Amino acid sequence: MYHLVFPAKYRRAVFTEKVDEVLKWTCLEMELRYEIYFLEIGTDRDHAHFLVQSVPMNSPTEIVTKIKSITAKKIFEKVPEIKEFLWGGEFWSSGYYVNTVSRYGSEKAVAEYVKNQGFQDYNALHKRDPILEAKDMGQTSFI
Repeated sequence: MYHLVFPAKYRRAVFTEKVDEVLKWTCLEMELRYEIYFLEIGTDRDHAHFLVQSVPMNSPTEIVTKIKSITAKKIFEKVPEIKEFLWGGEFWSSGYYVNTVSRYGSEKAVAEYVKNQGFQDYNALHKRDPILEAKDMGQTSFI
């Protein structure tokens, strides 16, 4: 499991209800194609938090690259007016935060941190329990 934080380009406050909805459904659709499972998705004005679970074959960098590129493309496609706030054709900042999360150690602590930090405008878009068996990861559909 990984806790990921992606700031919007220029740290712009671009997460509206419409952007949140596109972000959420894009991530959930990604689960059907890639072995990346979103346990929690949330936004806070100018950045997004993800609690993801994946298979060991996917490195954190690969997971970040897939999520950032696919979600940015979909958001620009579905919410074209966002380009007024973000010039240069990029939705996400080049930086990001990633950390591992232990099911038996800090999962609850990270979830509590994500919920209670930032501008206090955190909006939980999606939440579910981890998938415990690897064989279930490839066979489970959530949409």
